[in-house]
This record gives sequence, structure tokens and C-alpha cells, in this order.
Amino acid sequence: MKKVLSYSTLFLILFAYVLPLQAQVNLDTVKAQKFDTGKMWSFDYPPVEYLNKTYGMKVDETWFEDVRLSALRLPGCTSSFISEDGLMMTNHHCVRGILERVKKEGENIIEEGFFAKTLAEERKIPNYYADQLLLIKDVTAEVQTAIAAGKTNEEKAKAREAKFKELVENYQKETGLTCQVVSLFNGAKFSIYGYKRYNDIRLVFAPEMAIAYFGGDYDNFTYPRYNLDCAFLRAYENDQPVKAANFFKFSTKGIQPGEPIFTVGNPGTTQRLKTIAQLEYFRDVTYKNNSFLLDTYYNTLEELKKVEPKRAEEFEKIRVEIGNSQKVVSTIYKGLTDHYLMARKKDFQKKLQEAVWKNPELNEQYGKVWENIERTRMEMRKYGPKISAYTLNPRFTPKYFSIAKSILDLANELQKPEDQRAAQYKGTKLDSTINAVYPENLDKTLEDTKLWIWADYMRMNLGDEDPFVKKLYGNKKGKEAAAFALKNSIIGNRNAAISFVKKGAEEILKSDDPFLLFVKESQAKLPELQNLAKEVTNTEQVYDDMLGQAIFKIYGTSIPPDANFTLRLSDGVLASFDYNGTKAPFFTTFYGMYDRWFSFYKEYPWNLHERWSITSTTGKLDLHTPFNFISTNDIVGGNSGSAIINKNAEVVGLAFDGNMDSIVGNFIYMPHNNRCVAVDSRAMVHAIDKVYKADRLAEELKEGKLPK
Repeated sequence: MKKVLSYSTLFLILFAYVLPLQAQVNLDTVKAQKFDTGKMWSFDYPPVEYLNKTYGMKVDETWFEDVRLSALRLPGCTSSFISEDGLMMTNHHCVRGILERVKKEGENIIEEGFFAKTLAEERKIPNYYADQLLLIKDVTAEVQTAIAAGKTNEEKAKAREAKFKELVENYQKETGLTCQVVSLFNGAKFSIYGYKRYNDIRLVFAPEMAIAYFGGDYDNFTYPRYNLDCAFLRAYENDQPVKAANFFKFSTKGIQPGEPIFTVGNPGTTQRLKTIAQLEYFRDVTYKNNSFLLDTYYNTLEELKKVEPKRAEEFEKIRVEIGNSQKVVSTIYKGLTDHYLMARKKDFQKKLQEAVWKNPELNEQYGKVWENIERTRMEMRKYGPKISAYTLNPRFTPKYFSIAKSILDLANELQKPEDQRAAQYKGTKLDSTINAVYPENLDKTLEDTKLWIWADYMRMNLGDEDPFVKKLYGNKKGKEAAAFALKNSIIGNRNAAISFVKKGAEEILKSDDPFLLFVKESQAKLPELQNLAKEVTNTEQVYDDMLGQAIFKIYGTSIPPDANFTLRLSDGVLASFDYNGTKAPFFTTFYGMYDRWFSFYKEYPWNLHERWSITSTTGKLDLHTPFNFISTNDIVGGNSGSAIINKNAEVVGLAFDGNMDSIVGNFIYMPHNNRCVAVDSRAMVHAIDKVYKADRLAEELKEGKLPK
């Protein structure tokens, strides 16, 4: 009789086998790889030779200029011209916040979507703009000369900022463009970027939220995906559609495996050229803190849905609002704690150091850069955790602390002669101000939850023996700490707090109430800590510039600069990756979307609008149509809305996300599993034509101009 192993026995065998394999990895032998610093190529230094050699292309400076002028930058996102009549493409999630601003009474654009059937119906978006990069000018010599004139690091930092301001003012006056100084390669190179700003932007089309964010927060940063995450705008000048000389025409032919494709956008921030000391600080302070707050609050909100099921929808809304940040921050933190990834970063730094140290001239200039940055990061560790614990965070700090601050602000105002007080602290307004220091309908469920999370956060940053921690929370942790704090303070009860405030400024200011004492003392210390931290960062900025100069002298433009929300081009190809024991397909289709819809019983967040029902689309929608796809293009936040083009500068897709493995791209690009997720151009045209019946827009996408 064959003996069957139990699951527990099998697990123990696997554990015993896998653990030694991991232990066998010698981190000292791990090497940095060619593209660890990514492929976000700057338009200052177009990678003409690299692209031609890698893909057998024949692009030149003219090709790059056309691509640059077709691209646009939105507040926080990317867009591009896709017709000669100023039509613009971006993501739905990039314009989600403005949909409420353009809706008319009785409309629900978020749930129903929007399409302007005529030019006259296109909705002007108030206080919105798009920037087109017209000018790139190297100003490295001017900036570095100004910095060199400073005798101390503080003087150098001030000279740097003064020169930036001077350059911006001069070039804006000379060109009439919106200008900024851009630092590349950690300060090895500086450029003036001049943008033409389009202030009249109008909404043309946006699908409903359900299809644009199909799968919601659960599917965010995953793949396979089924999202029509697109939106179309139009730029106007003098009340007429802009005539765009440069634009990306839509392709309806799609992409072939192995074909080079390019994202054109404005990636926000990466830390790929930072030193190990800087990355370790991010790991131990910045990302550790933010990950703790986001993870704990996010997971606790899920638990609260069970405690108060009537508020489940409200709690879920908060989870969605922070879900994207939670995944990003916690995954970057995990990446920074990954010994293998950090070993690759250490090898990159080691090779750079050796190249500098072997060159007498470079060693004289830059040999101690890493030592100096390590020293500034150690100094910052004295201030960063305290600043984190003392800073009142609008999202995560419980309102009990802001109530305490309001009470103290009132007491400080009452100490002044009445004619010197702010208006709300005078005469008949004083009573209403006193009553307003404590909200009448404080959400105890959420604020008590935030309080125990914040208690553990303060302890994590200040330590168990810190006087503030002891005074506020005793020797308690978690929910017990929150209960202790409220029990021993008037802040826990509105009536008690208001009665106490009415006793006057003297009583308030001499009180040893733990909340009042913490806010009074921490807020008094915070400015000094922030000034000390600023001195450290100013000093480190000088060393960071020197680090960039060393990197540039060794590698030149063979590696790209870190992202800083300026225009970049990234090359890639369609590529699968391994997940859940299987392989991801290059493309998903509408078949897959319907399978996911039915598999989750058509329930949120896998619900669809009635227009997508089988009866509504039968005979109209070709379910074989490629919907979303994955590629090796290197993107991060800020790239949202980036056109994905082929070598003919035709739109083949629209970048809207990355997979989970792409998130560590913040500090290291891993080509084997880092994937860009995009909407296929064929899906956009097909859905707009057949499902939304937006004939005018579909025709403009196909022809690259307004239909006659």
C-alpha cells in the first residue's frame, strides 16, 4: 500500500529543503547587473546609439524631437497629443479628481462616465493645465560655478538655490515659457526646462469608474488586468482646439512579440543612484514609519468593517484612498529589507568607489563622498524619528492631538490684549470658538483606532523610556495604551474638555494633562529639530551633487539619471513573468474580463455598468480583442497616462500601472519580473466605438484628426 504524506509532513520537508538553499546564497558574491539603474532615458541625452544597436532601429535626433513635442505633462501625471486637433490621452485615474469639478447638477460622471458628442459639449476644467516641453538647455557650468564660490557647505547650498532662482527668472523673462531648473545624475548635470503651458483643457471622454478601475484595490498592482483606464481631453487656445504639429497617431494593428515599444512620460521619483547609507536610512526610518502607519491602518479598517458592518462601505472607501500608497510603501520597505537586492546595490557602490579610488584625480575630488554622506545620514538619525513622532499628520494622527493644539492656541491668544487677538478670539465670537475646539460629532471609532496605532508609532520612534511615551501611554501598548491615554486626560470627553477650557488661559497653560503637555512641548521642540534636519540635508545636497559628478565621470550617459518628474523615454518589449506557479500572458482579452465578472458574482469591485452586460454587447464587442498587456518598459508613479508607442511613434497602448514586482523599481530595476501594465490601443478604439457608441471620438482616434 502506497503511503501518502500529510500536508504538515510535506511542509516540513519543503521547509528543510528550501531553507538550506537560501542559506547557501553568498551575498558577498552577488553582483550588480547592467540595468539595475533602469532605462528611464533623458531627452537631454537621447540614447540614439543604444536604441539603434539594441533593436536595429534607425532613429535620430529628429525622431526624439517629434516624440518630445508630442508628449505633455499634467499635474502629477502624463499625457500626450494624439490628434492634430489637440486631442489628449491620459489615464482615468489621473483625471478622477476633476470629474466632480466639471459635472452638472444631477450628473454622476464617476458612475456613469462622460462623452461630449460635439466640440461645444466638451467641458472646460477649471484650474487645470498641460505642459509641453519646448526648451532644454544645459546650465551645468553656471550652477557649478555658483556652488564652487561658496566657502562652506551651507554657503554652497544657498548659492545653488540662488542660482536656480536667477536662472528661472531670466529664462522665463527671455522665453515667455514656464521654466524650471532640472538636476540630473544627482547634480552632475543641470538643465533649464521651458514648458509651454496650455491653460484651457476640456474633458472629452471618460468611462465609468467600474470599468476604469475594474477589480479595485484588490487588483491594483497585479496582472492579469482588465481595466479601461483611459480618458481623453482636448487643449484649446483662443477658444479653438489647438493645432498640434506633433502628435502620436493611434495604431490599430497592435504589437508583435519582440517588437520594441517605448513609454513616453514623466516618472516621479526614484532612488537608484543613492548611496547605501541613504537607502539604509530610508529603510530604517522613512519607509519603516510610513509602512507601519499605512499597513496597520489599512488592515484595521478591514477589521472595523466586521465590528460596524453598517459602516463597511465608508471604511472601504478610506481603504481605497490609501490602498495604492499602502501597497507601494510597504513593498518598497520589504524590498529595502531584502538582503539580495541590497547586495546588488552594495556591489554597484563598491564598483563605483573602486573606479574613483583608482584614479588619483577623481579620488582627490570624490574619494570621501560616501564617508561624508554616511556621516550626514547618521546625524539625521538623531532628528528624523523625533520629527516623525512630533509632526501632527492630518491623515494618521488622531484628532485628540489637534484638539489639544486648538486648546493651546486659544490659551495663547487669550493671553494677548483683546485688540491684538485674531478675530475668532474676540468678543461675541469667543464663545463659539471655545465650543468649536472639540468637534461635536467626533468619530470615536476611527479616532480611538488611530490613537492606539499612533501610540505604537510614537513608541517605535521614541522608545519605551521616552518621557512623552510614558506620560501619555504608561507602560501600555496598542489598544490598552489608547485607553490609558484617554482615561488620564480631559481630551477623552468633550464636556470635560469644554469645561476645562472655560477656566481660562492660565489653567490651560499650567496643566499637566498628557495631551496638552505633549503638544505644548513637542511643538516647541519641532522647529529646532526641523532646522537641524534642514542643515543636514543642505550639507548632504552638496555631497549628493559630488556623488552625481563621480557617477557621471565613470558612467557618462550609459546609465540614465534618477527620475524627477521630467520627460523620459523607456524602451521595452512584451514579456511574460512568473506568478502563482504559472506564467502571465502577454495580453488579456474581453473574454477574461467577463470571466472575472461572473466569477465574483458581479459584485464590487468586479461589477460592471449595464452597458457592458452580455445582452448589451452581444454581436457588437469582439471578445478576442486584446485588452491589457505587459511589457518590460521601466515606469513608476508619474508615468501614469504615458503613451506607449512603436518605432513609428504610433500609439499601441497607454500605461496605467505596474505589477507588484515593479514597485521595488523605486531603488532597483529588475528586468526579469518588473512589468509595465497598459491598456491596448485596440481595446480603447473598440470599446469607445462599440460599447460607448462615441463615433466622433473613435473616428478621431483612427484618423488623427477631427472628423468632418
